Amino acid sequence: MFKIDNLNSGVPRKNVVRYQTKTIVTTEQPKLELPKEIKKIVRESLYKIGEEVLVVIKDVESSEVTLDSTMNEKITIKSLTTTLVKSDVGLIDEEWDELLLEKGSCVQFQFLEGNWYILSSDGLKFS
Repeated sequence: MFKIDNLNSGVPRKNVVRYQTKTIVTTEQPKLELPKEIKKIVRESLYKIGEEVLVVIKDVESSEVTLDSTMNEKITIKSLTTTLVKSDVGLIDEEWDELLLEKGSCVQFQFLEGNWYILSSDGLKFS
């Protein structure tokens, strides 16, 4: 058997390879839950927005949609029929209680500090 003496003598050794081992500890990484991107076709005359990010309203003569700030802060509504959008609290753009969308309209709403705001739309249409 081969014996090594004076490993820590302070004298540099030649042609020696030192192997170091590391202890690797693996832990299970928590899974990130990405926000659900919920899209829905609405075919009802009365509807309250839930967790959807996009709602397309169609196949009814007219529809009344209520924004729900307790369930959602941002929603895009595409109206393929006449749709009346109402705020659950506050006003829409600090001005209106409700907004009438004509067929073909598309509006994105954002809830902030007690009011719903129109972030983008294809234009407000007045009769």
